[in-house]
Amino acid sequence: MGRNHEVINEQLLLNDMGELREPGWSRWPIQKYVRKMVKAPKFRIKEWDYYLVMSDTFAGAFTISDDGYIGLQSVSLLEFGDNPWEHTETVLNALPLGRIGLPESSSVGPTKYMDKRLRMKFDVGQGYRRIRCKFDNFFEGKPFECDIRLRQPEMESMVIATPWDSKHAFYYNQKINTMRASGYMKFDGKTYEFNPKTDFGTLDWGRGVWTYDNTWLWSSGNADIDGNRFGFNLGYGFGNTSAATENVIFYNGKVHKLDDVTFHIPGDDYMKEWTFTSSDGRFEATFSPVLDRAACLDYKIIVSDQHQVFGRMSGKAVLDDGKTVEFSDIMCFAEKVHNKY
Repeated sequence: MGRNHEVINEQLLLNDMGELREPGWSRWPIQKYVRKMVKAPKFRIKEWDYYLVMSDTFAGAFTISDDGYIGLQSVSLLEFGDNPWEHTETVLNALPLGRIGLPESSSVGPTKYMDKRLRMKFDVGQGYRRIRCKFDNFFEGKPFECDIRLRQPEMESMVIATPWDSKHAFYYNQKINTMRASGYMKFDGKTYEFNPKTDFGTLDWGRGVWTYDNTWLWSSGNADIDGNRFGFNLGYGFGNTSAATENVIFYNGKVHKLDDVTFHIPGDDYMKEWTFTSSDGRFEATFSPVLDRAACLDYKIIVSDQHQVFGRMSGKAVLDDGKTVEFSDIMCFAEKVHNKY
């Protein structure tokens, strides 16, 4: 049974008791997040902006986050060629408690982080987003830098407001896909140029109060199919999704809502072929892994076991009007993450 309650009225996200007013999904961030309305302690509030910008052969990922008792600022550089490779460098901050100052809306900026080693800034302009970063001693003593521009014409996105079965806990999240990418990344004497005809960026914008122990699955990808902007966002595990899931197809700026999508991961080997099936038959695909960006942190109180697997997705997606979009070898990712934090 699909869980597809669509929120259509502009309103505050939380009520006076710090609970969600209307759990569900929407096409625009019409529910307004106000940090001071959150009733949980500051150390439990989690806020982040995460950008992933991908070509067929390389990608960059950029995170600015304030997770209450820890801040995680990270940059990843990935290559998908004959010898797949990635490096992720993270700066940890103790007890930021909101001081990093992430915006309350995804439509305003800047989101920024600066210290002696890392300078990273996300700007939002009229119809575009911009990612700039300089990271000293990114890897093997060598610096990383980038200046990337993402086109964001007027278009729908995936927004979800999800409660947890815990007082004052909620998750407010927006995924903006199919933003055409231009600009560059530089590392170790090599320049990685993005081509807006084929390359795309995705924003994962999250604000909320999470429970301590969570496992989630998430997959996202974009492609140009005969001049059409196509993308998908699939996922579950983020709290109580009885009101809505976040499974959607993006097609030329419109969102097409899906019911449940299941990730079939083969045993304990993330590098074997995955399959995806949907309860409504509108998204069926196979996923052939190329690179597992695995990370396991165990600080006893904070535990994170992540497998963000990059690979090629092939299959079919059915739009709301019944049109079938077939896609082949889209470079994308699918992940399984278990966090205690």
